[in-house]
Formats: sequence, C-alpha cells, structure tokens
Amino acid sequence: MTQPQTIPVVLTFSGHDPCGGAGIQADIESLASMGCHCAPVVTALTVQNTEGVIRYQSTAPGLVIEQARAVLEDMPVSAIKIGMIGSAENVSCIHTLLTDYPDIPVVLDPVLAGGEGETLSNAAVIDAIASLLIPLTTLLTPNSEEARTLAPNADNLDACAQELLEMGSEFVLITGAHERTPEVENRLYGQRRHLETFHWQRLPDSYHGSGCTLAAAIAGLLAHGLEPFAAAHEAQEYAWETLQHSYRLGMGQALPNRFFWARGEED
Repeated sequence: MTQPQTIPVVLTFSGHDPCGGAGIQADIESLASMGCHCAPVVTALTVQNTEGVIRYQSTAPGLVIEQARAVLEDMPVSAIKIGMIGSAENVSCIHTLLTDYPDIPVVLDPVLAGGEGETLSNAAVIDAIASLLIPLTTLLTPNSEEARTLAPNADNLDACAQELLEMGSEFVLITGAHERTPEVENRLYGQRRHLETFHWQRLPDSYHGSGCTLAAAIAGLLAHGLEPFAAAHEAQEYAWETLQHSYRLGMGQALPNRFFWARGEED
C-alpha cells in the first residue's frame, strides 16, 4: 500500500529565465526548500541574463491553460503562485482557472519589470491584473514601485495598500528594497489595516530573482497549512538568508542562494 500524499504541490505560473536567477527556476528551488513539489507552467520565454532583460515572448494563452489544467486534473494542488504572466490574454486564462478552483490559496507576485527596470508588462496587462487577478488573490507581494503602479491614485504606500485591499486581495505585503530607508521595511496589510512592519538589514548588492523567491516561499508555506501572516514572516526570513548567501556568476546582479541551508557549517 502506498503512503498518503505528504508533499504539497504548488502550481506556479512563471516565465523562463535562461540564466536561472528568476522565474521558473526560482520557483522550483524555493519550493523545494519549503519541502514542496513545484508544478511550473511556462507563461513566457525570456532572453535575459544577470544584467537585464533583452526581450520576451509570451506563451500562447491556450497552451498556458492546457499546461495548468493537465496538472490540476492530475495532482492535489495546495497553492498557486503567479509571477510573470506575459500578456493580458494570459491573465484572462489564469482568471478562468482560479474561478474554477476557488479554494486554493493564491500568491500573486505582480512582475511588472525586470531587476534593472526593464518593462515586462504593458497597460493592458496591468489593468487585467488589477481587475481579474487581485480580486482572487490571497496574498499580493508587490515591491513599492509595483504597488504604486497598481494603485496610481494613492499618495503613499499605506494608501496603495488600502486600495489593493479594496480591489479584493486578502493580504498585501509591500516590500521596501527600492525605498531609501536605512533598513528594508516590508509592510503587511490585511483586514483593512496595517498589520506589521518587518525590518531587515539592507544588504549591499542588488539581486536577480528576490521577489520570485519570496512569493514562491510564501506559497509553499501556505501549501503546508500556515496562516498568511506566519507564512509571510517565515518566507521573508528564508528570502533574506538566500540574499545574504548570494553568489555572483555573471556581470550583473547577484543570484539568491536558495539552497544555502544545504551547505555544511564549515562552508
């Protein structure tokens, strides 16, 4: 007799990053670190490296939905993580899937730009995310710049968060690495209010794939049954450690070491 299923499955929607720092590989490595099985759906092929994004090609919407349904009809998916989407048509496809599986928690990392600011979305994608995906999101993880883009009428980050909650996201975690503060301040919101500000030592480098790492880790912890507040806190600790132990393989940003925990203490 086979043993009961004990490894949570997390379905992820992400772009392929050929240098392995962000996107699909970030999801797989982060979720493996959380003790989860990652089922990755490819939403776009990108031409990029640690120095930046050169161009990208979105996956055909029909193929996105076929990939996801093949997994959902076969495996007990415990959480869904959404990263780069690629096109407004893909947003619409993902929206349809989420409405068919309303009980699965959703972590949305609204990837609107590359690590060096390169555009990975257009106005149609941003509008579609706001109207179709945020209302179905359990925990939204924008950085401060993405929060301002998604809530352009707000005059500060607290107001951005309130607007994003009003759009329908259950929780919002705005990360503050882009802000000019001595420490990185990540602010969690829910129940129509500010819940907690998390303070993290600001590290000297810039990093390729940090947002993907954080969002995937949160999804993995939700898949294990943690409540969103606890998942957000523990995932930040993990993500910060991956950056502290980062390594540089290319000429641009450093890469998070998502398996830092696997190295011996003597290293």
